[in-house]
Order: sequence, then C-alpha cells, then structure tokens
Amino acid sequence: MTHQPHQQAHPVANRSDPRRWITLTLLAFAQFMLIVDITVVQVALPSIGDDLGLGRESLTWVVTTYTLVFGGLMILGGRLADVFGARRTLLTGLGIFTLASLAAGLATNAGLLIGGRAAQGIGAALLSPAALSIITTRFHGKDRTRALGVWAAIGGTGAAIGVLLGGLLTAGPGWQWVFIINVPIGVLVLALIPRLVAPDADRERQSVDVPGAMLVTAATAVLIYGLVHAGEAGWTSAGTLAALAGAAIGYGMFVLVETRVAVPLMRIQTLIRRPVLSGTFLMLVATGLLLGLFFLTSLYFQHLLRFSPLKTGLLFLPVALAITIGAQVAAHLISRVGGRVIAVASFLMVAAGAALLTQVSPGDSVTTSVLPGFLLAAIGIGPVFVTATTTTLANVPTPEAGVASGVVNTFHELGGSIGVAVVSTIAAASLSTPDSASGGVEGFADAYLACAIAAGAAALVALVLVPGGKPTAVVGHGHGH
Repeated sequence: MTHQPHQQAHPVANRSDPRRWITLTLLAFAQFMLIVDITVVQVALPSIGDDLGLGRESLTWVVTTYTLVFGGLMILGGRLADVFGARRTLLTGLGIFTLASLAAGLATNAGLLIGGRAAQGIGAALLSPAALSIITTRFHGKDRTRALGVWAAIGGTGAAIGVLLGGLLTAGPGWQWVFIINVPIGVLVLALIPRLVAPDADRERQSVDVPGAMLVTAATAVLIYGLVHAGEAGWTSAGTLAALAGAAIGYGMFVLVETRVAVPLMRIQTLIRRPVLSGTFLMLVATGLLLGLFFLTSLYFQHLLRFSPLKTGLLFLPVALAITIGAQVAAHLISRVGGRVIAVASFLMVAAGAALLTQVSPGDSVTTSVLPGFLLAAIGIGPVFVTATTTTLANVPTPEAGVASGVVNTFHELGGSIGVAVVSTIAAASLSTPDSASGGVEGFADAYLACAIAAGAAALVALVLVPGGKPTAVVGHGHGH
C-alpha cells in the first residue's frame, strides 16, 4: 500500500519513537481477540446449547459462522484498506467487532447469537489486514522483522489461551463473557489508536471486487449448510444435494467473475500457481482438522463425560500448546529438510493421533484414551501451518506475495468452517445422545476415523503437491503473515 510522504513523517513512523511499539502492542491485542474468538467458544458450546436450547446444527453454526465470514471477506478487507486507508478500515472493523461481541454476549436465541458471530466476522475481516498493513508501513528493517514475529506468534498463543479462557469464563461469570470480554479491549484500542496512527491520506477512487467477495462467502455458506444438513436428512436428501449443487454453482460463478472484473479479489493466474495451490490445500485441511478435533473433543468431554467447562479448558491447554511447539520446531527445521518432508510427516502424525482417538471409551481415563492421540495430532498440525505459509511465499514472485498470503490465510478460516461442519455431521447421532448412560460414543469414533483418513489422504497429496526445496524459516502459527 502506498502512503503519502507526510504520513511517514508522523511520530509513530520515526524509528526512535517508542510509540511505534505501543501501537504494535494495541494492534497485537486487537488481533489476539480475533484469534481467541476462533477457539474460545469451543469450550462454551455445551453451556450455550443448554442455556439457549440449541441443537447440533445451531451449535455448529455458532462456530462456523465467524470463521466463514472472517475468511470469506478477509481479502476484501485488505483491498478496502488499500482503497480507503488502513487507519479508517481498522477503526471501522474494530468498532463493528466490538459491538458485535456485545450483541453476541447479550443474545437470547440462536438467531441473535449467530447474527452476532457473523458481524464479528465482518469486523475481523476489516481489522486484521488493516492492522497488518499499519505494522508493515511503520516498521522497517530489523524492527519490522521483530514486529512481524510478534504478530505471527499471536496465532499460536491465541489458540492456546482461547481454550483456557473459554473454560475459565464459562465456569465463572458465564458463557456470555467469552464475547463480552472483547468489549473493554475494543473500546481501549478504539480510544488510543487515533492518537498514535496518522489519518489516511486522500486516495484516488479505485474499484473493489465486492461481487467476488460475496460469491465466495455465499458459496461456502451454502456448502456448509449442505454438510450440516446431511447429518439430519442424509447425504442423498433433496436439501443436501441442492445445497451442494448450489455451492458448486456459486464457486463456478466466482471463477467467472474473477476472470472478468478489472481488479479481481483473487487473480486466477495466482490461484493456479502450484505454490499457492499447495499452501491453500495445506491450510484448508490443517485448519479443518484442528477445529474439527477441537469441536469433537470439547463436546465429548462435556456432552458425554459431563466434565465442567473449567476442567475441559485445562485439558485443552496442553493440546493448544502442543500446536505452538510443533509450529516452532517446524520453523527451525523447514530450511534444513524442506516443506514437503515436514508436510507429509506432519499429516501422518495427525492421522496416527486421530486413529488413536477412535478408541475413546467413556469408561477409560481421558489421560489414556484421549490425551495421547489428541496431543500427537496437535503436534502434527502445528508444522502444517508453518509449511503452508513458508513454502507459498518462498515460491511466488515478490509482487504476488501479498495476494498469495491473503489467499492462504483466507483458506485458514474457511477450512475451519468446513471441518467443523463435516465432523458435526458424522458425529450427529452421538451429539444428539441425551446423556452418557446410553453410550453414544460411536459417532465420535466415526468422526475421529474420518479425521484420520483425511489426514492420511492429505499426506499423499502433499507428497505430490508441495514444492520441493528448502525455504527460509518462518516463526509463528502461520496466520496473518
């Protein structure tokens, strides 16, 4: 993004001015909220379902709506930051996210809660790319590398803290606070950012591919509806088939629009590059497996074993930390062994972990029947995130790096939506079981088996699709590079 000279002269842009680091801290807190909101709700799901009377389908949408809208509109948010200015876009997105969080926390039924989650996704899609744009234009040289390292690390720590925070808040003041806690943070950042970041310069009017953004988001929403609906009506029902066909048509229309607009949301020439295809595939599957396993195991602990939200959050913490550890190890190894080796080995590790989870039994201790497989899968998922981002950016031309990164991160969110929808459908029978006395573990085992098969198949695809070579190491979770 190009800024006018007077912006670079702003005190925050001065390398000796410590206010740059205050700005980074505030933006990191804002991004932290966005990432936490992907996992914080997982532990709260059973309590939300009990209080609002939500069934499996509605609970699935509580998770998927946020990631769906966030991912579907993220590239559009980046484009709006280029057109209208990063500061203006950031403040708009943060305002929407803060109000939406309050609305979600005060929701009294499924419609209000899911609507609040959708609005959170809109705010996040504006806020995240605008915040990253501000950081990249206000830090230079080694300072920029350090700032981007902080930004990248937020993904892993956000996932780790999100599950624990969800348990603490749900067990304490109530599930509503997993959303309401965003409000004071949002208000603080909204109050301080205008004092630290200079107003945007006037810009020439440019076109924005709103139809493309709407089509890809709507097509994915219809796809998720079809996947969730299949859990109740079956894969061959008219509603399921119509939804899946509608999604296919929507994606086809999206491709058509992208070949015809002057400034496309996603250039088809970029999308079909092997490194970008590889990165989007890795990110889609890894996030789908991650959030799918989180969704299943949270409900297994609370729905079938009747664990408290706090106990569930504590059990999730080592798993979330394992993801971060796996990512850090991969960041150091990828320049030595290459992304292909790491991707294949990581997916095989996830497959092995998910296969162990198929042996879950309500009569066994979770430390022997759940945590070994869950931890093994989590350690395997972390490196895939690093590989997805690193191999993509190392193998595309520099002028396309921003677009390629945006596409890969878009599939980070969309993958989570699709993964949760799929496992929810497969485990539908067990998720409808009223209590643990009647058993109900079969659906969970089937869903874990599906995760194992998907991870094994992904390892085979990665063996062919992921570019060879040894790219430069990247530290972090992979989100937001």
